[in-house]
Amino acid sequence: MKYTKGQIGRIFMVKFDHKDIFLEKLAGLAKKEKIRSASLIFLGAFAEGDLVTGPKKPVIPPEPNKVKFQGGWEVMGLGTIFSNRKGEPQIHIHTSMGKKEKVLTGCLRGKSKVFLVIEALVLELIGIKVAKDIDPQTGLNLLKIL
Repeated sequence: MKYTKGQIGRIFMVKFDHKDIFLEKLAGLAKKEKIRSASLIFLGAFAEGDLVTGPKKPVIPPEPNKVKFQGGWEVMGLGTIFSNRKGEPQIHIHTSMGKKEKVLTGCLRGKSKVFLVIEALVLELIGIKVAKDIDPQTGLNLLKIL
C-alpha cells in the first residue's frame, strides 16, 4: 500500500441534463475548472450506455466483460478524476443501476447518456501527489502515487 495526503479544495454541485454524455461532460468540467484530482458521488438515471462488469477471467492482463444497457436505469455511483502526466483528466466511475428486478454494477464506459437528470457532488482534492497512466503489466489506466 502507498498513500499521499491532502485536503478538500473546491466543491462543485453539478446537474447533468437529459441526453448529456456523462463522461464527456464530466471531463469537460474537469478541463474547464482545471480539476487535477477529485472524488465524486452521483445519483439519477442513465438512458443507455456501456459497463465493464469485471474481467471474463481473473488473469492479468484482464479481458473486460462488456455489457450494454438501455431503456432508462436508476443509478448511483462514485468515482475519481485524476490527471495523467499530460494533464488530461482520467475518469474512473463505478456505478450500480437498477431497472425493475434487474441490477447491474460495474465500471461506466463510453458514451453513456443521462436519462432526465444526474446530480453529482465533485470534491476537488488538493495537495495529493498522484497521476493516472497505462500500467504496462495490466494494460489498465491505474493510479500511481508519486
